[in-house]
Amino acid sequence: MSRPTLVGESETLLRSILATVPDAMIVIDDHGRILSFSAAAEKMFGYSEGDVVGENVSMLMPSPDRERHDKYIRDYRETGERKIIGIGRVTTARHRDGYTFPIELAVGEAAMGDQRIFTGFIHDISERRQTELRLRDLQSELAHVGRLSEMASFASSLAHELNQPLTAIANYCEAARDLIPEGAHQNDALLREALVEAAKESVRAGQIVRRLREFVSHGESLRAPESVNRLVTEASALALVGSREHGIEVQLQLAPDLDDVPVDRIQIQQVLTNLIRNAVDAMIDSPERSLTIRTESGPDRMVTVTVEDTGTGIAESVAGQLFQPFITSKTTGMGVGLSISRTIIESHGGRIWFEPNEGAGTVFHFTLPIVGAGE
Repeated sequence: MSRPTLVGESETLLRSILATVPDAMIVIDDHGRILSFSAAAEKMFGYSEGDVVGENVSMLMPSPDRERHDKYIRDYRETGERKIIGIGRVTTARHRDGYTFPIELAVGEAAMGDQRIFTGFIHDISERRQTELRLRDLQSELAHVGRLSEMASFASSLAHELNQPLTAIANYCEAARDLIPEGAHQNDALLREALVEAAKESVRAGQIVRRLREFVSHGESLRAPESVNRLVTEASALALVGSREHGIEVQLQLAPDLDDVPVDRIQIQQVLTNLIRNAVDAMIDSPERSLTIRTESGPDRMVTVTVEDTGTGIAESVAGQLFQPFITSKTTGMGVGLSISRTIIESHGGRIWFEPNEGAGTVFHFTLPIVGAGE
């Protein structure tokens, strides 16, 4: 098959562009034959330019586009109706080895002399799709762990609250029993027996809730050395979904060469996600919406993570109890997120606290020991 050519003097300029453009760039004529194939396209598809020039571009497509492409071009020549030119879309491409991969395709049209040509700019989005899938899995995992943590926090708080009235009931029953004299009327004896049994059942109920509290307070988690910066990056990507709609400016200030920390990855990302989402919620109605997330080395072989916002701040009425369960400054929510966060951080050997931001907003900090610290 004879090799089609571009208009003479433009070919040198085009080839210099094709050699350096970072995305794959493919030029075809109005019959679908490949005129030029950039260096990035060679790398992306596994073909050399000599392998594909003069061939139909459909060879780079999986079915059913492979069989339909000639019809697409023919319909455009006849009707002039644009379905992808100047619009772009996400689709799939076919590698020389036969496997397919997702791409973002943008097509432009130009006239060179008496020729009509089409230029396709192709970006491989495999890595982006993998990242999206990873974030989706992480979001599901975090949601699951978050629900379990909320249940554990609720059960622990409920056990603590119930234990006091149950103890009081047992004490009152025993006191009432002691007020009934020995050798009293039969009905009084039955009353004494009922009070004794009520006291026993109150004590048994107290033991049950204490065991429940111990169970949820001593659960073991799987810990491994993790990069703090990676934890922050992944949690930020998850927690900041939709933040752009609110005009929030985000800065990640990650210190280089931080030592790894021995943590349960999902639990620490749960803490980060909770703090970041709280910060976003606090800034929705603020005139300035700036979120800064920092990591840095701290004293005593600890790493410090900071989440700083310019939101409404913490009301004085709840500031002293903010890390207690069922205490919240939000109009919605259970008020257990920060309580869970404190439990997680303290169980990892760190601490969590907050302070007012200069001007407006709140700054939360938490620390984690690095690998080897305290072991």
